[in-house]
Amino acid sequence: MGMKSLIAATALFTALSMGGQAAHAAGDPIHLEKQDWSFSGLFGTFDRAATQRGLQVYREVCATCHSLNYISFRNLADLGYSEGEVKAIAAEYDVVDGPNDEGEMFTRPGTPADRFVAPFANDNAARASNGGALPPDLSLIVEARAGFEDYIYGVLIGYVETPEGVTIAEGMSYNKVFPGHQIAMAQPLYEDGVTYADGTTASVEQMAKDVTTFLAWASEPNLEARKRTGVAVILFLI
Repeated sequence: MGMKSLIAATALFTALSMGGQAAHAAGDPIHLEKQDWSFSGLFGTFDRAATQRGLQVYREVCATCHSLNYISFRNLADLGYSEGEVKAIAAEYDVVDGPNDEGEMFTRPGTPADRFVAPFANDNAARASNGGALPPDLSLIVEARAGFEDYIYGVLIGYVETPEGVTIAEGMSYNKVFPGHQIAMAQPLYEDGVTYADGTTASVEQMAKDVTTFLAWASEPNLEARKRTGVAVILFLI
């Protein structure tokens, strides 16, 4: 993890922790339902079908605002995509490259070696398009704190009607899980918001779980290898 990403993750952890403490102090604790994740535990692994569906949700919904700066297209081979499929996905993106012989930058189709293309050229452009809020990069979002996958899932399905008597600031949405219940991100997921390639019904809960699984993988693509090493060490010690 680079220093910039570590700082971002630490800041996110601190902000959410403070928000949770404030909500609890106000007598309104945040309740997260524990989910059953395939990648949990010493022997847990990523559900390949779920991660591929989650990638689809990210590309069709989340990628309009959120970057995935630390994942290369070639990493998608770990999700079960063939070499040809990875090349095809990468080629759908326009990558800025250069300078060329004339000293100018140019765009070209992406290759497996490229990283996912961010939706905005810089942070200022991102803020300008999102009412002053900076959408966080999602590469390390799950790694920001232990159990964060339950929180992300909870937020994604936590959009409900604003309770009577509660006032929401302009440009904010009510979310029963987000600390303070006011969130700058508008509800991203709706029933049948995507048409899954494998025919799975795209309920809000299904999409939320799939994209959370994908983001958990993106945060730690080597998780399974690390677990295998850990098991091997334990067996060796035994």
